[in-house]
Order: sequence, then C-alpha cells, then structure tokens
Amino acid sequence: MSKKKTGMVLILIASIIVTIASCTKTDTVLIDNTQIITTTVSFAKDIQPILTKSCALSGCHSGSQAPNLSAATSYNALVTGGYVNTGTPKSSSVYLWLTGKKAVAMPAGGTNNPSNINALMLAWITQGAKNN
Repeated sequence: MSKKKTGMVLILIASIIVTIASCTKTDTVLIDNTQIITTTVSFAKDIQPILTKSCALSGCHSGSQAPNLSAATSYNALVTGGYVNTGTPKSSSVYLWLTGKKAVAMPAGGTNNPSNINALMLAWITQGAKNN
C-alpha cells in the first residue's frame, strides 16, 4: 500500500474514532402511558393497601426512611411532607418517584410498577388527595 493510501486510511480511522467518541446522550424521553381513572379513588381502600404492600416495609418507608408510609402516618406524611401537589398532580414528588421520572422507579429494586398503581396515585392526587 502506498504512503498516500495508508495516510488516508489512518485519517479515516481517526475520524471514525473521534465521531464515535463524541456521541453523547443528552435527553431521555419518557412516555407516559398511565391509565386515566375516572372513578373516585379512596386513600384508605385504594392507596394505603399499595403503600402497605410495596412501600411501608422494613428498611423502606416504615419509619426508618422518610416519608413514613405505615398506615398510621402515611396520609399526613405524604400531604404535609410536600410529596403531593394537587395544583399540578403530575409534578407531585410521590408520582414522580413511582413513575421513575425523579429517579429509579419505586419500589427500589422491584420491577417497574404496573401502570394501574401510578394511575391510582395520580387519580387520588387529581381528585384532591382526600383522606377518605
């Protein structure tokens, strides 16, 4: 191979390496496929059982890590703790944590939440986050 061809091949390889090395991810696109729930969502009947089963566990949110989501304190912990925003429900911290938009989807280490859990939480917040 001539020096000219060798030089062109080296330039081509260097260009490819620089191009690949300069590729970066700048945006993550999240698709919101949360179901819309139009029936009344009860904190006691719909939300608390989810919290008890998936969140108020030893080492999670049972008092050892804020917010305490045990049955006796969960409502006050969520509402007065600033985790719920009834004005813009989709920006509520609890909803962002559940959907993985704030960090890893809760519960940590588990599989992704079924959309009905996210939808129930969003519907409850949208309906005014009542202690019903």
